[in-house]
Amino acid sequence: MTIIDNLKWRYAVKKFDTNKKLTEEQVNTLKEAFNLTATSYGLQPIKLIVINNKEVQEQLLPFSFNQQQIMQASHLFVICIQDNYTTKEVTEYFNLVKKIRNTPDEILNPFKDFLTAEIQKKTQEELAIANKNQAYIALGNLLTVCASLNIDSCPMEGFIPSKYDEVLGLEKHNLKSVLVLPVGFRAEDDYMKDLLKVRKNLTESVIEIS
Repeated sequence: MTIIDNLKWRYAVKKFDTNKKLTEEQVNTLKEAFNLTATSYGLQPIKLIVINNKEVQEQLLPFSFNQQQIMQASHLFVICIQDNYTTKEVTEYFNLVKKIRNTPDEILNPFKDFLTAEIQKKTQEELAIANKNQAYIALGNLLTVCASLNIDSCPMEGFIPSKYDEVLGLEKHNLKSVLVLPVGFRAEDDYMKDLLKVRKNLTESVIEIS
């Protein structure tokens, strides 16, 4: 299958096969893909919670408007952002750049000072909006990688973040949940499985300027 075939194959699964599980290798690939997601300035203001625990998934079900994919999925991914985002993240990022690339301070400092100032002038609400946008980039990347591996998924915004945060104890990690992605394998009796994909014609969704 080509990547286009894979993307045509994927859909938002409504029912997972509870007898099929992702392998450790598949889960590790998705974790690596998340970590390699492009983010603004490379700061990676997002984290991924990987849940493979039916008791925890059951606790989250009522806070997911009882969407059964939460329980049926092989694994449940929760994408989070930091609750309180500070310039400490910039410092840690540039320390990592220096460690990996051995870039001199005189080259790093101007950019570091710029990003520090950018964060300092924004409110936590503004930073949360910006960082949530990065979470959507990661979600899109995971959906594509899942499709390329013939792993099924169902992106979700329909959940109660504050309750997820409580169940998962995210406060102690300075995190709050923003997106949910159950992953696994479609059930044979999922009513959506064999339906044709509905998309606009390319001429309606793409404008070309030559």
